[in-house]
Amino acid sequence: MKRKDEILKLIVDHFIKTAQPVGSQTLIDEYGLTYSSATIRNEMYALENEGYLEKTHTSSGRIPSSEGYRYYVKYLRKASLDEEIKHRLQVVLDQKVQSAEEVIKESCEILSHMTNLVSVVLGPNAEEEKLINLQIIPISDRSATAVFITDTGYVENKTFNIHEEIKVEDVKECVKVLNDRLSGTPISKLVNKMEAIKPLISDIIVEHDILYQAMLETFLRFANDRLSLYGKEKLFDQPEYAHDVKKLKRIMEMLNSPEVLRSLTGANNGDLTIRISEDDDDLDDLTVISSKVKVPGQKDGSIAIVGPRRMDYEKVINYLEYVVSTIEEHFQKLSGELSEDENELEAKEENPWKKN
Repeated sequence: MKRKDEILKLIVDHFIKTAQPVGSQTLIDEYGLTYSSATIRNEMYALENEGYLEKTHTSSGRIPSSEGYRYYVKYLRKASLDEEIKHRLQVVLDQKVQSAEEVIKESCEILSHMTNLVSVVLGPNAEEEKLINLQIIPISDRSATAVFITDTGYVENKTFNIHEEIKVEDVKECVKVLNDRLSGTPISKLVNKMEAIKPLISDIIVEHDILYQAMLETFLRFANDRLSLYGKEKLFDQPEYAHDVKKLKRIMEMLNSPEVLRSLTGANNGDLTIRISEDDDDLDDLTVISSKVKVPGQKDGSIAIVGPRRMDYEKVINYLEYVVSTIEEHFQKLSGELSEDENELEAKEENPWKKN
């Protein structure tokens, strides 16, 4: 490794750990560099001129710039992984009866805990996903649950009370109308389409408002994209945000907006995406690292890690890549095993006397 690269890597590593500007003497004392203080200062000055380091107003030390972090990620980080995340993820995968969605969400909880940052699950784009079926399941004489199923296998439900004047037959007729009119509709268009067929529902059920609102609220949840956040409270512990209420508020608003998150993660680009903000960005001092997750039989979702630019890139990227690749391999293997079982079952149906 070149001397300049070595010095830049140590500055980034030290700043990640301490959030304090780094000077030449710190590099000598903490890391045992054998170069003279003058030599290190010259290299730091050159790195600053090249745009990889910045000088703060309150210290003679340097901190990494956005460009410095990008160079670090591309050329200087190491591909290392500790055993703890392997063990934690394997525990999740060993739970046999779990959907891909459950595995992804539990994996994100692990990522948030082990990186001390926010992890995000973004479901498929609502423009691409369609409603397939609506069912009403009675719970008691006066309550029922509406169940909605999409073409990706995603299920949403809403429990509501049934007015005493509403007949079960009317509810069934209403569900039939909704399925006839809404099946195959993109999730993003469900709310508008519900408004259009509201008169039909009111013709069938006089006291229709409760049922209509139950459907509408669930469709609104659909339309907002599946967005799950883990570890939002961890941002309060980051020194970059702890004393800047406005900055923290902007980031919290961003985390609650699927549209903004989707634009930041590059969720439609496929590969690992690293977005390191510039000082003049609306969301300054922010890094979003994301990756698509591809599970057989389902539309792609994304996992992202969100935190300050001073995040531990080695740990975050290595953990995220490992989690995504392991989840994908797990469900690809399961998909292969299911296909083999289905083929074997079909063969037995054709020849019931076939031995194992």
